[in-house]
Amino acid sequence: MPVEPVSFKHAGVTDAWVAYTGKLTFGKGQTLALLDDGCKLAMPEWSQSDGATPKVLVAYDSVDGDDDPKHEGRGYHGSTVGIPSSLNYKGKRGVAFNNQSAVVRALECCHCNVKDSKSLAAGLQWVIDNHAKYGITAVNLAPVDDQEHAAPVPTEIDAKLKKLRELGIWVSAPAGNHNFTKGISWPACQPHCFAIGAVRPGKDEVYFDRSAKIDLVVPAAATSSSNAILCGAVLLLREAIDRSGYDWRKDGSNLPEAMMVIFQEQPYPYEIRRPI
Repeated sequence: MPVEPVSFKHAGVTDAWVAYTGKLTFGKGQTLALLDDGCKLAMPEWSQSDGATPKVLVAYDSVDGDDDPKHEGRGYHGSTVGIPSSLNYKGKRGVAFNNQSAVVRALECCHCNVKDSKSLAAGLQWVIDNHAKYGITAVNLAPVDDQEHAAPVPTEIDAKLKKLRELGIWVSAPAGNHNFTKGISWPACQPHCFAIGAVRPGKDEVYFDRSAKIDLVVPAAATSSSNAILCGAVLLLREAIDRSGYDWRKDGSNLPEAMMVIFQEQPYPYEIRRPI
């Protein structure tokens, strides 16, 4: 059962599950890093799983420099942000329900400030240092600063984002939820970070924050969910590319850029371009 039935149907997720059963593993062997404000790891959604492996593979706190990502201060969001992408509990499934998660507490609250760039940069550096060890292929950079940025805001995270792009690791962030039309939230506004907006579930109607920086819109009740759904889809597309042998270099200079082009072009590229 999809955790967000209307959004998943609109985005083609449930159709993909049917079409690629037996062809894809839906996230197995890939880890999605969730950079947010911490997580209650004891929640059954994370401490238990219907899958063959524990859902949370590893955890880290780049604010305190330890391995305990529990919420502190005003944190609350990171306990649920991974559900649309990764849940596999009591029959309810996220997009890439067989994946694992790397939970990184990278700031105090998801409603952040650019001053949080130091701890966010440390969290991104942890991903750079550990992506091969834990099989991290994508990063959900979940915070929003709720400001209308028409241009990038240079901070410590920019070099980390560039390095992750060079490593072939996907990084995307939600645009924000204030119906801004001239800009979007930081860190989504930064180079080498894909900015994900939203359409109303069941309707092709763009809402919430939007600007020319938006790379893709996904049906959901908030842009954090849009980004989470997309991050799950990234794992599926990456596996499809690997299994089909598709030459993604025709679409971009690196794998994340190529995957974004494929997402923008058509919903089922590999069934059309080359069967898995």
